[in-house]
Amino acid sequence: MPDPMDWGVSLPYLMMALAGGYLLGSIPFGLVLARLAGLGDIRQIGSGNIGATNVLRTGNKKVAALTLLLDGAKGAVAVVIATRWGADVAVCAAFGAFIGHLFPLWIGFRGGKGIATFLGIMLALDLYVGLMACGMWLVAALVTRISSLSALVATAFTPFFFWLFELPQLMELSLILAAIAWLKHHENIRRLLDGTEPKIGAG
Repeated sequence: MPDPMDWGVSLPYLMMALAGGYLLGSIPFGLVLARLAGLGDIRQIGSGNIGATNVLRTGNKKVAALTLLLDGAKGAVAVVIATRWGADVAVCAAFGAFIGHLFPLWIGFRGGKGIATFLGIMLALDLYVGLMACGMWLVAALVTRISSLSALVATAFTPFFFWLFELPQLMELSLILAAIAWLKHHENIRRLLDGTEPKIGAG
């Protein structure tokens, strides 16, 4: 990529990465897969979310797993493609993909909560940090059986992992994404505090 300080040259790359990441992140895989599998409109089921956790509430584990994989993959693919033009472009693509999943153009800007996409992005930005973040989610899920709490734990620890690896730019990005993810989970946080948050697989 050209010198990032030369904004006149760099800005088009950054904007294209942001837009491209957003469009890729906006693909509502949960909604599409649920319909293809004959499960109906996932937005009318459970929490109304388009992510893998809500797809699992249909009882179809295969579709839920595929949704998880593809929601993570779209974040990772956006970063991998953008990395060709440098770290700054990759960061913009990562942010765009995350926001795209949360506020998808194709379905009225009402999307998911972004955790699978977040983890896919982290894996693509730095494999070790991404694996650590996924590990935190998995451990929390095994212990608590609560998807939202696992998501909050994983996103909260990810900036710390980047700090350990001395990657300040990625630490800042993960802090921003984590803050947005926590805001999107405000209803889950209220239910966690009330003790009414459903466990993984609950109908």
